[in-house]
Amino acid sequence: MNQRPDIHDRLAASLKAARRSKGLSLDAVAKLSGVSRSMVSQIERGESSPTVATLWNLTQALHVDFAGLLEGRATPGVEVMRAGAVPLIEGRGVGVRIRILSPAEAAGAHEVYDLSFAEGGALVSDPHGPGCREHLTVLEGALCVTSGEDQECIGPGDTARYAADRPHAIRAEGGGARALLVVQNS
Repeated sequence: MNQRPDIHDRLAASLKAARRSKGLSLDAVAKLSGVSRSMVSQIERGESSPTVATLWNLTQALHVDFAGLLEGRATPGVEVMRAGAVPLIEGRGVGVRIRILSPAEAAGAHEVYDLSFAEGGALVSDPHGPGCREHLTVLEGALCVTSGEDQECIGPGDTARYAADRPHAIRAEGGGARALLVVQNS
């Protein structure tokens, strides 16, 4: 007699279907979720029971409905990411808070960030992939953008579009600032 509840089978099938529907590899899901590739594989095969924290990380990375995962419900028509749940990137700049606004499946293609700069804050980046461009719109304050040898300073409502496949930087000018950044990889 099989003592294993069929919840493992439903969970395994749902997660595997969600990953495949997004066209993501096991490695991509591992990177997006912070769950090891081997653990993702074991869960998808029904060989491991994930903790609630692991399951939460996987559902967030795959953008599937946590509550409906075992019931086979689709993600709601309006997906909401509450402010307190928006992922942050730490340690990428000095005096900069980076909130990730784009969905996990857009990583590497079309990314959206909310940037908050303290006075003197700077986000200095190495070149991204060939053809990558960034679009920076200032919401508050002033920012100076450098792309290679080119530099422009912009204020509220202004948008700078520039090559990000070379060294580039965004620096707060004259106080704190806030901006939206869209990264488009080709």
